[in-house]
Amino acid sequence: MKEQALPLITFYKGWQIYQRNLVEIIAPLSSEQLALPAPSHQWTIGMLAQHIVANRVWWFQVWMGEGSPDLAPIAHWDPADKVEQPPLTAAELVAGLESTWHMITDALARWTPADIEHVFQPPAALREEERENFPPFSRQWIIWHVLEHEIHHGGELSLALGSHGLTGIYGNM
Repeated sequence: MKEQALPLITFYKGWQIYQRNLVEIIAPLSSEQLALPAPSHQWTIGMLAQHIVANRVWWFQVWMGEGSPDLAPIAHWDPADKVEQPPLTAAELVAGLESTWHMITDALARWTPADIEHVFQPPAALREEERENFPPFSRQWIIWHVLEHEIHHGGELSLALGSHGLTGIYGNM
């Protein structure tokens, strides 16, 4: 009997809960609340959320070729990007979270454990100085990096929201 390979989504079910929590804390925020400063650096609450969404596209689409080409502009939502991005509304951020989440879950549902060792070369879209900082990465490394990135910046987002009396990812803790 041939053993069936489980899709990677089987091992990342907790990420879906985290995604739902991100959407739930961003959705009710006003433009004024999204413009509140995050104590950890010069970014606002909205900029942190934009960074989380843009990072998904950067790694899953730019590096691994996943998702619809319609998602490509989201890679420029990152406040650190050279392309200036105006502040986004909560509805736009939620739409970005949801569309990029579909990209991630579609990929994880298709990939199996055998696929995680595939190595991706730095994309042609990188500038020369970026190429020096980005070696080839495995699919396993990229998936983990996107997840740890979301946990890190989601914690910052929760801290920023809580410092302004707003609900964070894990409620009012």
